[in-house]
Amino acid sequence: MEDVDFEEEEEEEGNEEGWVLEPQEGVVGSMEGPDDSEVTFALHSASVFCVSLDPKTNTLAVTGGEDDKAFVWRLSDGELLFECAGHKDSVTCAGFSHDSTLVATGDMSGLLKVWQVDTKEEVWSFEAGDLEWMEWHPRAPVLLAGTADGNTWMWKVPNGDCKTFQGPNCPATCGRVLPDGKRAVVGYEDGTIRIWDLKQGSGGSGPLTCVATNQDGSLILTGSVDCQAKLVSATTGKVIFMVRSSAQDAPGSCWLPGWDLGHL
Repeated sequence: MEDVDFEEEEEEEGNEEGWVLEPQEGVVGSMEGPDDSEVTFALHSASVFCVSLDPKTNTLAVTGGEDDKAFVWRLSDGELLFECAGHKDSVTCAGFSHDSTLVATGDMSGLLKVWQVDTKEEVWSFEAGDLEWMEWHPRAPVLLAGTADGNTWMWKVPNGDCKTFQGPNCPATCGRVLPDGKRAVVGYEDGTIRIWDLKQGSGGSGPLTCVATNQDGSLILTGSVDCQAKLVSATTGKVIFMVRSSAQDAPGSCWLPGWDLGHL
């Protein structure tokens, strides 16, 4: 096989016409294809991080982005209806309530805001920890969110009634309300998944009023103002047994003496 002079061939090829593509005026990137979109919404000045459509009519969209802004706009013509103003970090979560009457937005700093769609007025806001996810309940004006401290939050909107579900000591990275509307499944950064009873809460929603342990400290018995008593494994954190009485049966206050649980 005879030697090939690559330098000579490369020089000849470089002189051939058609190998150098000149950028066309008004086109960003020579390989970019034609824009076949029907509607363009261009008010965001940086990357768009989230988009959601209203579930009732599918005629409205809410978008949030790196520019710390969120907008509600019409799908048919891209017309802006209103800006969800006041965020202080990138808006990463946005969505409409089940009946499309409310729209919620959340930024990375943990600031959540809710607007009434028809009046375009802000009706509720709350600052939680660094936001990981946010979702509306499928049948009620209830908003859920997970934060980097491991908590899952639930609010009634707009009155603001709140409940928290404390997870492991790591971010609650994703969550979804189950179809029955009574439970939510939450995933955590450590790979665990927990299913929460939204009405009762598996961790108990009331403050603890008393606690006792067995001799070796492997079992913990707690009582709380929400009328729940729980026997918990100190090594795994698993609830071994739980009993709950009705509110009308609960005394005004309660306590447990430091008795020995060694018989358990």
